[in-house]
This record gives sequence, C-alpha cells and structure tokens, in this order.
Amino acid sequence: MGRIGYLFKVIKKMDKTAMLRKVKYLHEKTGKNSVFLFFDMVWCGLRYGAGYIDYDLYEMYNLNAKQRNTYITRGRNNTIYKKLNQTEYIPQIESKDNFDTNFDKYLKRDWMKTQGSDKEQFIEFFKRHDQFMAKPIDGACGKRIEKITVAEWSSLDELYDHLKDQKMVLEEMIIQHPDVAAIYPKAINTVRTVTMLVDGEAHVVATYFRIGNGDHYVDNFNSEGMVAPVDENTGIVLQPAIDKKKNLYEVHPQTGTKIQGFRFPFWEEALAMCKEAAHVIPQMGYVGWDVAFTPDGPVFVEANDFPGHDIYQLPEHTPDKIGVWPKFKQYLK
Repeated sequence: MGRIGYLFKVIKKMDKTAMLRKVKYLHEKTGKNSVFLFFDMVWCGLRYGAGYIDYDLYEMYNLNAKQRNTYITRGRNNTIYKKLNQTEYIPQIESKDNFDTNFDKYLKRDWMKTQGSDKEQFIEFFKRHDQFMAKPIDGACGKRIEKITVAEWSSLDELYDHLKDQKMVLEEMIIQHPDVAAIYPKAINTVRTVTMLVDGEAHVVATYFRIGNGDHYVDNFNSEGMVAPVDENTGIVLQPAIDKKKNLYEVHPQTGTKIQGFRFPFWEEALAMCKEAAHVIPQMGYVGWDVAFTPDGPVFVEANDFPGHDIYQLPEHTPDKIGVWPKFKQYLK
C-alpha cells in the first residue's frame, strides 16, 4: 500500500472525536486558534504522514516545515515497515515462541513453550528454576507477563494446572549486570536497538535505554517506564530519561543512581549481536531488538517486528528540533 493509500486507511479508521478533543486540548495548552490547529494537523498528516498523536507528541505546532520534515512519523514508519518486512515472515518474530526458537542462540537462557509440552517437561522446568517468567506468545507492551516463584504454589501440580492451557513461553530469569541493575533492580532494563537490513548489510539506526520505574518489573514506556537516548558509537546515555508524563530524570527516582552519562558494559558486543541477528530472517529487515546486559554479555529479551517511532525523538530529547528521519531515510532507496 502506497503512502496515499495508507493515509486514506488511517483517516477512515481515525477516531474523529479524539482528534477534536486533541485540537481542544492543544488550543487550551498553546492559545493557538482551534481552526488553525485542525487544518495544520490535517496538513501534517498529508505532508508528513503524522497523525494527531504525532502532532501533539512532537509539538509540531512549534516546528517549521524544514524541522517537521526531519521527524519519523507513524506514516513514515509504516513506509519503512512495508518496504523491508515481508508480511508472511512477521510471525517468526512477533510470536514469542517462534522468536525464542529462531533466536535461541542469543537468548542464552533456558526456556520452553507451553503448547505441545507434556506434564513431565513442565515439572522438570519447575525443578530447574525457582523463579521464571511466563510470557504470552502474543503479548505486547509488557502486558500479561507473570513473574512466577515456584515456592509460592502449593504444589508443582497446581502450577502445572495454572499454566498448561495458556499459550505462553516460560523463560529462565535473566541475571542483570550489576551496573545496570543499580539503576533499577526490579526490572530488566534494556536497550531498544533498531536495525535496518538493506542489500545484505545491517545498520543500527537507533539505540534507546528503557528503564523500569514504580513497582513494575518491565521497562516498557507504556507501563510507567522511562526512556533515554544512547550514543550508538560509545554506549553512553546522552540525556536525562523521560517518562510518558514528560517528567525528566537525571537520576532514577527510586534508587538515586545516575542515568545521564551511564556507559553500558559490552556495548560493542551488543551492537555486533544485533547486526548478526538481523541476518537470521533477512525477510524481516526492520526490527527493534530489546537487549539486556548480563555479567557475561548481552542477550535478547525479545524483538519487535514493528518498531515504535515515538520514543526516538521526543521534544525534550531534541532541543535542536531535528528528528531522526534523515538517518533512517538514508538506507531506503
């Protein structure tokens, strides 16, 4: 589907009421004329592929045409996705049981899938691991993930009955590198590393630190987590972290550990792992890898066949008002 077709599809599905609420919200926030905001929002959709959420998130009402044209929007992200990813191969990454099978080399931990496994396999897994993660094979944004402690169940049979009919993968707990755990120990904090595979060569186009917060044991931005940009060459966190409410953190609010300026261990190994993994399923040329860091090196937590575009260019992280579209675009012919 071309850009125009995609835009018409988006417009057809658009929540018009929500869009008008967004116009009202931005009018009250900025004092700008509502009619201007509405038509400017529509123009940004037609010209840059930006939805009303992009328009608000990137504060496009404060950007000139040249600046706007540097942002990767939902429409542009869709263009990359359609160009580099073949639909029939999406389940090989999207489904967690397929992902763990295809990228087992990079998981470096014990795991099993619930479907097709007999009771003996479950029981043996429970005996090997006092704690483990249970992840729905179709889960997203860290939702419906369970951290299971075997001792909290009255018997292994009871735990088996709880899990046997669920479509999940069970994974050994990741032991986080102490330097990364010091920032927030309740979650496995990861670096979202986006690769584009073009003409047989893998390129890293974005690296962002995703950090847990609150009482959550996931680092997802949509589950009260926070994000911060990482220098792709050095592995150093460049700016303060930000959460979805736009609070900025130079240090973690729960641990007091410094975020900005943190340097990741095993950084070169992490980049090399992502570039190598990008070749495993070359039909999926645009992937966001979630990389965790252990005392022995980097490992994959999961990957995203449709990498999000929002966290890479938040206004608080782009004071020069320049987005990442030029960097992404250079690899598209």
